[in-house]
Amino acid sequence: MLNRQSVLTFFLLIVPILLLPGAVGIMDQRFMQRIATVLCINLILVLGLQVFMGNSGILSFAHIGFMGIGAYTSAVLAMPVRMKSMALPDLYSCLATIELSPILAILIGALVAGLVAALVSYPLMRLSDAAAVITSFALLVVIHTIMVHWSALTNGPRTLFGLKSATNLYLAAGSAVVMVALALFFKESRAGVLLRAVRDDEIAAVGMGAHLSRLRWYGFILSALMAGFAGGLWAHFITSFSPNAFYLKETFVILGMLIIGGSLTVSGAVFGTFAVTIAYELLRFTESSINIAQLFPKPVVGLTEVVLACAMIATLILKPGGIMGAREIGHWNIFRKFFPDKNV
Repeated sequence: MLNRQSVLTFFLLIVPILLLPGAVGIMDQRFMQRIATVLCINLILVLGLQVFMGNSGILSFAHIGFMGIGAYTSAVLAMPVRMKSMALPDLYSCLATIELSPILAILIGALVAGLVAALVSYPLMRLSDAAAVITSFALLVVIHTIMVHWSALTNGPRTLFGLKSATNLYLAAGSAVVMVALALFFKESRAGVLLRAVRDDEIAAVGMGAHLSRLRWYGFILSALMAGFAGGLWAHFITSFSPNAFYLKETFVILGMLIIGGSLTVSGAVFGTFAVTIAYELLRFTESSINIAQLFPKPVVGLTEVVLACAMIATLILKPGGIMGAREIGHWNIFRKFFPDKNV
C-alpha cells in the first residue's frame, strides 16, 4: 500500500519533468527541445531498467534490445503505406497495407516487447549473479542479430526510414510522468516488496513462500514493456534508425544513468537521467568547441564516453549505492518531519 512518503516522492520527482516544456518554451530553441525530448525518453528507459534491476538486484543487458523491438514494431505498423514499398520492399503482405496511428502503434510495440519478454525470459529467471548477467547479454546479442538479419521487417542492417514524426516534448514528458508513477507503484506493490526480499535474502524469502522465478518474471516483463514503449516514442521522434541504435553504446549510457543516480530507488533513476544527460551534452559541446578551436594537433574524440565511464567507476568505488542511496527522496528526514508515515 502506498504511504505518504511514496506519494510525496512521486510529486517531487515529476516537478522537474513538468518544468521541462516550460523551460524549453522560454528559451525557444529547437536544439534544447530535442535534448529535453530525448531526456524524457531516456528517463522511461532508465525507469524500466530500475523496475527489474533495482528490485531484483540482477543486471540486465537485454533492456535496450526490447527498446528495439518496440521501435521496429511501431515503425512497421504506423509507417505510411506508400512508404513501405520503398523502405521495406520485402514486407509481408499482411502488414504492407496496415497504417495505424502512431500512438496506437507505440502502445502495440510496448505490448509486443512485453510479450517477447514473457515468452523467452521465464527459464532465465532461475539464474542469479554472473550467470544471469551473461545470459542477459546473450539475449541482447540474439535480439540484435535478429534485427540485423530480418530484412523483411527491419530493412536489415540498413537504415529504416519513412516514419511519421509524432513524438514531441509534451508527449514524452507526459509519458515519463506516467512511468514514474508505474515504477513507484510496482516498487510498493506486493510483487515489488517480495522481489526485494528475494534480492536481500533469497533463502529466507523463498522459505517464507516467495516464488523467486515468477517474481523476477513479472519485473522483467514490466521492464521490457516500458523499454518497448520508450522505443516507440524514440522511433517516432528520430524517424529513421538502424539496429546499431539498440546495441552496446546505448546500453552503457542507460546503465551509467542508473548506476550513477542509484539503482535501488526510482529517485536515483530520475536524478541519474537528468545529471548524466546534462553532463553528456555539456561534454559534447566542450569536445566540439575544442575541435573547432583546434587546441590540439589532432581532433579530440570520445571525451564524453571516457568521462562517463570514469564517473561510473568513481561512483561504484566511492558510493556503490549511487548518489541517491537506498532511500527515495520522499523518505529523506527533511520531508519526514512534515509528512509522518501514514497509510493513504
